[in-house]
Amino acid sequence: MKKIILLAVTIFFSHGFTAHGENATETRVYSEKGADTCIKCHDEDNTYPIFPIFKSKHGQRQDPRSPMAQLQCETCHGPLGQHNKSPKTGEKRPAMIGFGTKFRHNIEQQNKQCLQCHQHESRIHWEGSAHASAALSCSFCHTIHAEQDPVLDRQQQTSVCGRCHNKQRAEFNKTSAHPLRQGKMACHQCHEAHGSFNEKSLKQNKNELCLSCHGEKRGPFLWSHPPAMEDCGLCHEAHGSIHGDLLKKRAPLLCQQCHAIAGHPSIAYTGNNLSGANPSAFLLGKSCLNCHSQIHGSNHPSGVKLIR
Repeated sequence: MKKIILLAVTIFFSHGFTAHGENATETRVYSEKGADTCIKCHDEDNTYPIFPIFKSKHGQRQDPRSPMAQLQCETCHGPLGQHNKSPKTGEKRPAMIGFGTKFRHNIEQQNKQCLQCHQHESRIHWEGSAHASAALSCSFCHTIHAEQDPVLDRQQQTSVCGRCHNKQRAEFNKTSAHPLRQGKMACHQCHEAHGSFNEKSLKQNKNELCLSCHGEKRGPFLWSHPPAMEDCGLCHEAHGSIHGDLLKKRAPLLCQQCHAIAGHPSIAYTGNNLSGANPSAFLLGKSCLNCHSQIHGSNHPSGVKLIR
C-alpha cells in the first residue's frame, strides 16, 4: 500500500494535474510541504475551523488509511498548484476542491473525492440510493473538520437527520416513541443512510430488524397472529404514536380493522356507542388485550385464541 501511495505521489509531482473549468490550461502539482503550506493561511482565525481535523480519524498520520498519512490536505482537496500564490489583478485565486454548497465544484465532483476511499462496506449501495438520487453531497450530512462528526454521534445524529426528516423528528416527541430523544437509540441502528436493498433504506427486512431488539416476539409459536408474522408495521408506527406501544390506533379500533364484531361480545369503541350503550367491561383498560394478552403468538396448548 505504501509503495502505491509513493508511486502516485511521484507521478503527480512529475506530471502534475490538469485543472478543469475556468483554468483549464493550468497544470497543478502537489505541495512538497503538504498541510504545513495550507495552515499558513487556514489557521485558527480562518472562517472554516481547520485544526480540529488533527484530532479526528482523518488527521492521524500513523494510520495509512488516513488522508493525512497520504497527501495530507491535498488527498481530498486536490493538488495545490498556484492556489497559495497571490493572483494577478483582476484574476481569481485558482480554486481547490471545496465541499459544500458555497463552493464551485458540483456535487458529483465533491462526492467523488470522498468515494475514492469510502466506496466499500455500507457505501457500496450509494449509487442509486435515496440520498444520492436527491443530489445530496457527503458534506451535507458529514462535518469532516471536526473532532467528532455530529452525524456519527448518537446524541446529535437525530438533529442532523431531522433537518430534512422533520416529520419523523416530530414523531419522536409523541407519548409513545423509540428513545431517540433520550440518546438511547440513533437513526443508523435501523436505517442505512448510504442505501440498501430494503424499503425506507432499512438495514434489514422490517420484521427481522424489529425482532433483532424485540426477540421475545420472534417465535416460532404454536399459535401465531398472522399480522405479526407478516409485517410489524400493520399495527405499529415505527417512530412514534399518540397510542401506547407505538400502535397505529387504540384497541379495539385497531383490532376491528380485521376482526368483525359479529359473534363477539364487543362493540365499536366510538363516541356514539361508548357513552350510551353500556359497553362490555372487557373493552375497558387494555380492551381486547384484557383477554388476548399473547397477541403476537402463544405456545400454550389452549392458546388458539391467543389468550394464554
